[in-house]
Amino acid sequence: MSVERTPDGQPSRRSVPTWAGKSSATSRILGTVKVVLNVIWLVLAGWWLAIGYAIAGIICFILIITIPFGIASFRIANYALWPFGRTIIHNPNAGAPSVIGNVIWLIVAGIWLAIGNLVAGVALCITIIGIPLGLACFKLIPVSLVPLGKIIAPTETVYAYETYPA
Repeated sequence: MSVERTPDGQPSRRSVPTWAGKSSATSRILGTVKVVLNVIWLVLAGWWLAIGYAIAGIICFILIITIPFGIASFRIANYALWPFGRTIIHNPNAGAPSVIGNVIWLIVAGIWLAIGNLVAGVALCITIIGIPLGLACFKLIPVSLVPLGKIIAPTETVYAYETYPA
């Protein structure tokens, strides 16, 4: 299979195969399942987790020097609203400032947001229907602990880069 590439050698968005290399019918079904799970997530846990991240972001913006943390917090709030179909990947270009920032974030807000995600995940896993939602909640814990140097990307894009490396 020939893959169309951008000038920098990365796979073009147009060359990204259907979801996880599945047929278009399977891709549509998986897309529908993601939407249903995201709506259920939004109603049961997403809105209040996003509010927690937004409050942390507002506090970071008020303190001015912590604006980068506020930006990261709002990115995570967006992810907390609609997590299915997206994933977290490490940014290989993140350097020492992100490590220092993550240590500060962990002490100030990260631990409390991670505890909130843990409690919500355990509560959601009590029911069978809530298990996928609880797992999504657990997926938010690492990025709530160390948000700097992380990228939130669509799973299809991550699949394309893993399948067709530059």
